[in-house]
Amino acid sequence: MEQSEKDAGTLTVLMLRLEQTRLPRAMRLLDRVNGGATLTNNDIRFLNRVYAESRANESLVERHPEYHSLISRCLSLYTEIITRGLENEKAQ
Repeated sequence: MEQSEKDAGTLTVLMLRLEQTRLPRAMRLLDRVNGGATLTNNDIRFLNRVYAESRANESLVERHPEYHSLISRCLSLYTEIITRGLENEKAQ
């Protein structure tokens, strides 16, 4: 199997996961932290998994610059969640 075929399969799975699981959960987290909540241990594990997966797929994203904007927006979302969660933690 050629690299392009492997990439296509991996990208398909990653996009489905983003659409069906990761993005909806991230949006719920954002709503919670914007409402003053802190991040739970489960939330932190989720964010750690997202980070680890991002690191593991860096070379894939480098080969497909058409995904750079999407990845950047997702990382900004996760950064906002973490920042707000930390602010809420400090405020308590």
